Amino acid sequence: MTDLADKVALVTGVASERGFGRAIALTLAREGADVAVADKSTLPHHLDGLAADWKGLESVAREIEALGRRALAITCDITRSHDVNSMVEEASDNLGEIDILICNAGVQARGTIDVITDDIWNANISVNLTGTFFCCREIARRMIRRGKGGKIINISSQLGKFGMGEGHIGYCASKFGIIGLTQTLALELAGYGITVNAVCPGMADTDIQSEFYEDEARRLGVSKKEFTAELFAKRLPDIPLGRLTMPEDVAYMVSFLASKKADYITGQSLNVNGGRFMAH
Repeated sequence: MTDLADKVALVTGVASERGFGRAIALTLAREGADVAVADKSTLPHHLDGLAADWKGLESVAREIEALGRRALAITCDITRSHDVNSMVEEASDNLGEIDILICNAGVQARGTIDVITDDIWNANISVNLTGTFFCCREIARRMIRRGKGGKIINISSQLGKFGMGEGHIGYCASKFGIIGLTQTLALELAGYGITVNAVCPGMADTDIQSEFYEDEARRLGVSKKEFTAELFAKRLPDIPLGRLTMPEDVAYMVSFLASKKADYITGQSLNVNGGRFMAH
């Protein structure tokens, strides 16, 4: 057991079977935290390829309880501030005041500047950036009133540090915004003993990426296997450690930032990308 024993964490974006959210929630539970897990719906919207018995939020909650910790599954649309406030209230009423917030929920809606629609742009900004802001605002207010400090960790991306074409305009803008939000909150909340950091994963092996591979393969008229083989042949040589980011890689960084070992770290945006991008 570590210094997360008896802490209460709230993690958003947890319904996917292979995603950062699930890995983060389980890692925090193994480190001793009780965990509320949230997503827009109980099951992820992408159902292809999931295990037959995968129940999304309910499955993660059961896994947390099997580790001997308390769990709570909550459905919440983080793009609605009222829903976010209700989610935080429900988590606090059932598990206790939140010590650790992980803003992980996100989307990757793509479209190049010549074809991007308002809906694609707004999906990226409303979920990735505004949703993160709503969660941070409500938790920060409660942490300030409580007066015992806290940890806020936002999931950005390496594409929050450098631009990329291929239809990533909305996604990059939202992830750059998360880093700016993180730095500003770190300054505003430091005097209350609340640290705020961001984690910036690289190209990852997750359900949301697999969904993108399927969509692109379909658009190009090739099989998913053909598309990923060509993509990995192009991208993996740029990653010094030679593999994609795994959910557990991100979870371990989050667990560290949530612990007392990281009490003197705030306002940082930490890369977890196998060395693909090394600048700040």
